Amino acid sequence: MDAIPADVVHALASDESISAAHQYVSPYLAGVECRGLWRMRSKQIIDTPGDAPWITRLMIDPDVTMPVGVAGFHGAPDATGMVEIGYRVDPGLRRRGHARRSVEILLDVARRHPDVRTVRASISPDNAPSSAFVESFGFIEVGEQWDDEDGLETVYEVPASTAQQDQAVRTAPR
Repeated sequence: MDAIPADVVHALASDESISAAHQYVSPYLAGVECRGLWRMRSKQIIDTPGDAPWITRLMIDPDVTMPVGVAGFHGAPDATGMVEIGYRVDPGLRRRGHARRSVEILLDVARRHPDVRTVRASISPDNAPSSAFVESFGFIEVGEQWDDEDGLETVYEVPASTAQQDQAVRTAPR
């Protein structure tokens, strides 16, 4: 996954032309569906610069000319060692393993970082495929939360060390 330069995040967050960002994003990522994400991350980079290395990165597939989506953490680890993951794949490029590879990378990053203890994913209760997806990585439902942008979400968590162990089991030769 590739980092997105801050000036590109800021351009995507604005209503201005995104010509400076064109090489970094697809029409989907530059579109209305993702505008809220870019606005939130732009403000976050300004307000909390230490989060910049943790947040949204581009999903790259060498067989596709543009990024296929974005994935990252919502920020640096909090005081309890929790990081939350997020991911979006261009609707025309879903079901090709892009989200799976990205979450595997994010879990590996979390496992290797000394400050991370827990990895969280929050998902709309109506999104059964996404719930099943995170459960395949060993995430367990731990409750619900209200998100001002997304509404009610089911919260899933996995210990960072367990996430990597489960991943190793899934990918071990049989």
